[in-house]
Amino acid sequence: MELLPLILLAAVIVFVFKSLAVVPQQNAFIVERLGRYHGTLAPGLNIIIPFIDRIAYKHSLKEVPLDVPSQVCITRDNTQLKVDGILYFQVTDAQRASYGTSNFIIAITQLSQTTLRSVIGKMELDKTFEERDEINQTVVAALDEAAINWGVKVLRYEIKDLVPPQDILHAMQAQITAEREKRARIAQSEGLKMEQINLANGAREAAIQKSQGEMQATINNSEGDKQAAINKALGEAEALRLVADATADAIKRVASSIHTEGGLEAVNLKVAEQYVAAFGKLAKENNTIILPANVADVSSLVASAMSVVKQTQR
Repeated sequence: MELLPLILLAAVIVFVFKSLAVVPQQNAFIVERLGRYHGTLAPGLNIIIPFIDRIAYKHSLKEVPLDVPSQVCITRDNTQLKVDGILYFQVTDAQRASYGTSNFIIAITQLSQTTLRSVIGKMELDKTFEERDEINQTVVAALDEAAINWGVKVLRYEIKDLVPPQDILHAMQAQITAEREKRARIAQSEGLKMEQINLANGAREAAIQKSQGEMQATINNSEGDKQAAINKALGEAEALRLVADATADAIKRVASSIHTEGGLEAVNLKVAEQYVAAFGKLAKENNTIILPANVADVSSLVASAMSVVKQTQR
């Protein structure tokens, strides 16, 4: 009889503990009552009926990364590719995630693999490397449409690796090397072309500048010659003018000297001296000499010259 209260106390304690259910944050628990869906427990403290209600499923509502196993896919040009990826999903409806499929993780994994094989089978090998974003979006769209009935939201899918066979890798490497060498040769030829163009332009500019310099030098030389000729002509004209002025001044002086006392006699003497000097040079400078008839009569010649002087004085 003393054990009965202890047994009842233990039963009450067990009953209380069984009736309390604590749900963590970002989790959802599915409660079944007598084998049927009864409700979804929210985060926090919840009360259930022990032995009648039971927690059948526990789901995390966080974003879950799921590693999709690698598989071999055949491209449109019959090339094998080993592809693996990673899938990100989140449980949005705990009830559907519990009863929509027996295992939504396996369902998502298998569907992602089949969709990936279908998408890659429509592409050629080169396109699979260039259009990863398109492949990812196509897989996400197909999974998201099917996963609605499973209470799951597929957020994104990313391809981790695309690995072709070794012979294809070698061929691709050779193609890349050839393409790089081609671009290098093109770049080198373009550089040589630009160099030749620059050299030609430089030579043309140099020739133009040289011709312009020579033309300017010719113009400067001609201007200089012109100015020199003008200066020479002006100098000769000035010299002639000065000589003429000097001659005129001398004549004026001679003329004025004649009117002075003894001037006529001085002129007479000067004419006689010049006559004698000129007569002395005739035999030295000329082979043929024409002499006047009265060459020996110096006085008569002087008298003739003086008569001319006297006539000019009148």
